[in-house]
Amino acid sequence: MKRIDCIIIGAGVNSLVAAAQLARAGRKVLVLERRDCVGGTHASAELHPGYRFDTAMTSLGWLPPMLGRQLRLARHGLKVHWAGMPLLALQRDGHSLPLWRDERRTVRSLRMLSVHDAERWPAFCARAARLAGFLRSAYMLPAPQVPDPGWGDAWNLVQLGLKARGLGKVEMMELLRVLPLSVGEWLDEWFESDLLKGALGAGGVQNIDLGPQAAGTALGLLHQHAGAAAGDIRPVGFVRGGMARLSEALAAAARAAGATIELNSAVASVLVRGGQAAGVVLKNGNDLKAATIVSGLDPKQTMLELVGGDWLEPGFVRRIRNIRAAGIASRVHLALDGLPDLPGVPSGGLEALGRISISPSLEYLERAHDCAKYGRVSDAPVLEAVIPSLSDPSLAPAGCHVMSVSVQYTPWQLRAGAWDAQRSAALRDTVVELLDAHIPGLRARIQAAVVNTPADFERQYGAPRGNLNHADLTLDQILFMRPVAGWAQYRTPVRGLFLCGPANHPGGGITGMAGYHAARAVLQSKA
Repeated sequence: MKRIDCIIIGAGVNSLVAAAQLARAGRKVLVLERRDCVGGTHASAELHPGYRFDTAMTSLGWLPPMLGRQLRLARHGLKVHWAGMPLLALQRDGHSLPLWRDERRTVRSLRMLSVHDAERWPAFCARAARLAGFLRSAYMLPAPQVPDPGWGDAWNLVQLGLKARGLGKVEMMELLRVLPLSVGEWLDEWFESDLLKGALGAGGVQNIDLGPQAAGTALGLLHQHAGAAAGDIRPVGFVRGGMARLSEALAAAARAAGATIELNSAVASVLVRGGQAAGVVLKNGNDLKAATIVSGLDPKQTMLELVGGDWLEPGFVRRIRNIRAAGIASRVHLALDGLPDLPGVPSGGLEALGRISISPSLEYLERAHDCAKYGRVSDAPVLEAVIPSLSDPSLAPAGCHVMSVSVQYTPWQLRAGAWDAQRSAALRDTVVELLDAHIPGLRARIQAAVVNTPADFERQYGAPRGNLNHADLTLDQILFMRPVAGWAQYRTPVRGLFLCGPANHPGGGITGMAGYHAARAVLQSKA
């Protein structure tokens, strides 16, 4: 490239969206990725011959339709299957609870468990959809600067205010009341069934080191519902061909707009001249000049390692260091030579299946977290398994299947020792035993098992302390406080240096929007 306007560090989903948007605006964009493939945590791999798994992110978050249309992702090969049964909750005694996108089918399922909960379900879904709708509106806007908003920030605040007013007085007060609640308290207000509350409660603490009774975890459940229709609680989307197809579609969109993507190009440092970004130095010793740098890496790695503290005010450094991002979830991938009987799945309903939940009560969740608090892995962890090959047979040999299991409460920092092959094998055995107790016959179907711990995520994807979202989604780390208060607009104290990873607003699970907002911040910047 004769001229580079913007260098983007990393080729994760948000980075690729930013690259596409900036290239569409006429900027000369170069994306530098240290690995030999694009996508970051949205990756797929053949972990066993003939079996293709989504290695980190096992379900697509909300992909705003606006983004898909602008980047023409369907034309670039993206196809998504949304599970008609997003959640199947299992108990050891063989009882199960299927939750459907179709609200009426869920009511029929619940009636066999609890008449009270069946009657409450439609009202709960309507309330959750309304409250999550406000979050969706907030996520579609860049976070305003607080305090001292500029004109653009003031307009964003006006728009949010209008949306809040549109909720009505009652639901606006309900939003303010619910967000600080624990997910356990909120669900206790609505339902009586332990199985239902346990399955929903797991969504409130997904990928964060908190139990269901921790304040603010109701936010986590609403966050997962942003962009979904009423009744579609915790929606599950599978990318046809594997999650890597999303990354490939975004990369194709970026290249079509004129961006260049260089693989196997690790960045060692960001060049700064007089407080202004000036380019990057690669680990091979080469340097590249550009006045605008956008980093898809986490804030700690970007600011403290690539930039260094010499250019940063001590208070800012302290806030960056204090970002909470402790990895707490692992993955166990299973190659199956066939499908065992799944309790509660009706005939013809297999293709509709989303995630299988083993979290039979809020107390079960809390006890699993008790172990993690002290650096231990529970003997009864929280499991959520998906079998994407049910709707996409191309992922496995004929008649076979892939199962990916998210294991919650496996701390990055263990109390005794560190993650190694022995501890990974122990986690695998615990997960297989627990699955087999709920899905009889599963163990006999397993041909191979691969474990990815938080330590693996850190090594493979650069996830800070194994946290795939780069920062916990908690009340003090959302909106204008994400990643840190005073710097939620994708800019940094280094002029011309921007952040676009999931540690920024609106956070993980909202596909590509941090990259979209970061690109807008670049285009509006005078730097």
